[in-house]
Amino acid sequence: MTTLPKCYGIIPTRYASSRFEGKPLALILGKPMIWHVYTRARQCPELEQVVLATDDDRIFNTARQLEIPVLMTSPDHSCGTERVLEAAQILKVPADGVILNIQGDEPSLAPEMLSELLGPFSDSAVQVTTLAHEITLEQAKNPDLVKVVLAHDHKALYFSRSPIPYPRDHKDGPYLGHIGLYGFRMKTLEKFVGLKKGALEQREKLEQLRLLEHGISIQVVPTSYQGYGVDRPEDIAVVEEILKKSASAA
Repeated sequence: MTTLPKCYGIIPTRYASSRFEGKPLALILGKPMIWHVYTRARQCPELEQVVLATDDDRIFNTARQLEIPVLMTSPDHSCGTERVLEAAQILKVPADGVILNIQGDEPSLAPEMLSELLGPFSDSAVQVTTLAHEITLEQAKNPDLVKVVLAHDHKALYFSRSPIPYPRDHKDGPYLGHIGLYGFRMKTLEKFVGLKKGALEQREKLEQLRLLEHGISIQVVPTSYQGYGVDRPEDIAVVEEILKKSASAA
C-alpha cells in the first residue's frame, strides 16, 4: 500500500444537448447548475484542485463570474473523457496523479462519493475506479440504468444495459447499478483515450467497455449514496427538493 497521490477533479461541461439545451447554466435554487456541482466537489478533502472544462464561451464566462476555475478546451472532442484529458494535460497532472471525471449534471452530488472513488488509489496497482449501488430487478430492466457485475475482488467483469446477471429463476437481486463517476491515473487516462473503440463498446454504447476489452481493470466501489442526474428540464424540480432536504438535514 502507498499513500494517496495528488488528486484532481475535472468537470467536463458543454452547452449543446439534444434533451436539454444549455443544461450547465440552468438555474437551481437561483444558482447555475455548474455552481452546485463545483461547490459540492470542492467539499471533497482529498482533491487538491477542482476545475471546469468547457468549449463554450457562455459557460466559460459564467464560471469566471462565479469565481469557478475554468479551462477552455477544444470543441472537437467526441466525449467528456477526451475533454477531461485535455484539461488534465493543461494542469500538468503527473503520470501517477489521479483525475476524477465528475459529471457536470449531478448537482446533488455527495462529496463522500468522490472520497470513495479516491480511496482505492492508495494501492499503486489500481488504475481506474468507479461506483455502483444496489438496485432492484425492476430498476435493472431499465436500459438507461447501466448494470455491472463484479469479481470477488470487486473488479468489474462486465457492464451492460441489459439486466445482468440474467434472472433465470426470477430471483430479485442482488443487482448493481453503475454510477457514472470515474477515477483515473493520468497515464491510464492517456492510454484509454488513445485506444481503439471495441465491438462491445459500440454495441452497448458504453465507453467503459473499451477498458475491459483492452485488459484494463476497473475497481468498483460499492456505495450507499445515490446521485440524481439532470437529463431534462423537469428534473430540476426534483433536484431542488433533494438539495432543500440536504440543507435542512445539515
